[in-house]
Amino acid sequence: MSSTGLTPVSSTPTTLAAIEAPSIAYGALSPMLVVFGAAVIGVLVEAFAPRRLRYPVQLVLSLGGLLVALGALIAVAAAETSNGANGQITMSGAVVMDRPTLCLQGLLLVVGIIAVGFMAERRLERVVAPVDMRRLAGASVGDDRSGRTGVSGGGGGNGGVDADMFTPSGAAVPNTDAEFEATRAGAVTTEVFPLALLALGGMMLFPACGDLLTMFIALEVFSLPLYLLCGLARRRRLISQEASLKYFLLGAFSSAFFLFGAAFVYGATGSLNLAAIGASIGEVAGLGGDTTLALIGLAMLAVGMLFKVGAVPFHAWIPDVYQGAPTPVTAFMASATKIAAFGALLRVFYVGFGALRDQWEPVMWAVAIASMVIASVMAVTQTDVKRMLAYSSIAHAGFILLGLIAFDDAGLGATLFYLAAYAFTTLGAFALVAVIREPDADATASARAAAIRGPSAPVRNPHLSGREATDLTQWSGLGRRYPLVGAMFAVYLLSFAGIPLTSGFIAKFDVFAAAAGNGGGVLVVIGVVSSAIAAYVYIRIIVAMFFDDVPVDGAPHVVRPSVLTMSGVAVCTLVTVVLGIFPQPVLDLADAAASFLR
Repeated sequence: MSSTGLTPVSSTPTTLAAIEAPSIAYGALSPMLVVFGAAVIGVLVEAFAPRRLRYPVQLVLSLGGLLVALGALIAVAAAETSNGANGQITMSGAVVMDRPTLCLQGLLLVVGIIAVGFMAERRLERVVAPVDMRRLAGASVGDDRSGRTGVSGGGGGNGGVDADMFTPSGAAVPNTDAEFEATRAGAVTTEVFPLALLALGGMMLFPACGDLLTMFIALEVFSLPLYLLCGLARRRRLISQEASLKYFLLGAFSSAFFLFGAAFVYGATGSLNLAAIGASIGEVAGLGGDTTLALIGLAMLAVGMLFKVGAVPFHAWIPDVYQGAPTPVTAFMASATKIAAFGALLRVFYVGFGALRDQWEPVMWAVAIASMVIASVMAVTQTDVKRMLAYSSIAHAGFILLGLIAFDDAGLGATLFYLAAYAFTTLGAFALVAVIREPDADATASARAAAIRGPSAPVRNPHLSGREATDLTQWSGLGRRYPLVGAMFAVYLLSFAGIPLTSGFIAKFDVFAAAAGNGGGVLVVIGVVSSAIAAYVYIRIIVAMFFDDVPVDGAPHVVRPSVLTMSGVAVCTLVTVVLGIFPQPVLDLADAAASFLR
């Protein structure tokens, strides 16, 4: 002891434990890195590129990045699954690149390519041209032979220009002069492309996460861009902003539940790694220990993920958001978000909480039954096609849950196939909804008045094309006037109903067989009854399209989209039919991918 009463500090240097850097397999992560890299470059393009160059640069960058990522994923899959291997675990267990991950990421990239092409669509909307409107004095109303009415001059020039389906000024108050001036100035919301890429990158990471903390980060990465995208619709802006706000608030609650659940699981097991959680819970359950804390954590985790898949009782946001969001965003969410969320849900239950199956299985039974029955009944009452497809999405979430409840390789393979079949069908269905437009004579008259009286004339609606005709009464006789569109939409509806020779029939049969083989016969019976109820909704639309009389006034027309949308719809239709007639190769692929790496 020194004279001051304090213990002297030793001058001997302390040896610190060596910090071992985590091993990162950049090659295996390359598909996600390419997508995130393209998104970051897209943000830089928005910051520095001239306005006139942003649209073509963003489109080429987005589609090119996704194609490169798809090629990288094929190379990774070939390397990681050669000689019967099942991938690898990287980043200290934070990311697992196994067969289910590779299968889901490939599906997400293909869906993302089609969805980005749909977002780039610029032929369905027709707005006042960004030129001095006084040059159009004396213009006449004409038809450009694409089903769109515009303001044309004597020389054949058209006073309107093609536009996308996103608002030109997301920060402007709807229906104000600021928003209309942005429309007339030709502003384009090209930031939708990097936002979509960021969302897709997060979706690719979500089912690949090997621990709950990384999974939460991935959840936020793909959720935040979707909150923004939902509020950027060019038409019905107030409904769009309402959808964005509802999705944001409820999504924040669900994320909080997920994070709180992860904290409970950590308290119960001392780890956030799913494999370690599964081993710890299995050991405790095998010894008859208390697993209450782990069950509470699982319940909260399930709330966060069931919200994303849109299962009852966490489904209330789906109809409003699907109806209010821009249709390309709705199509992207309805297909890609389901793939990512179900992939993560399967990994959590299969890898982390398999030992507690006896406890969580009755709850999942209740969720699946409620989703199938309630959504099918509610779909019968809908008169808006987008809301009907939204309730159909909720019902299909219940059907897909049957694969989770089966809890074996057959159930996992059936779920992967169902996700593939459903994604292409719903993406094509929403794309076709966007091309069916109602006439908008008021907008044409307003635009012509502005052309004659000058730009100071109050143009309260600068759009020259009609809104989407989503009311079911407007679809009367649509199939007889436009047979190709009616036939393709009928194919999608028959697939949703599970009619033979469509992908929906094979998908439902596969999950029903997996559930029945594991004691879920009651679920299968309820699923068949729910399918019969939902079939009434789909058949009602088909009857309206092909057998009802065409409305005398205000009959909608079909606008011919660009080659990007047409090719995407063609691919979705082809996949829906081919998977119904020749499903075996994809079924074999799904079965080969049905094995999680622990």
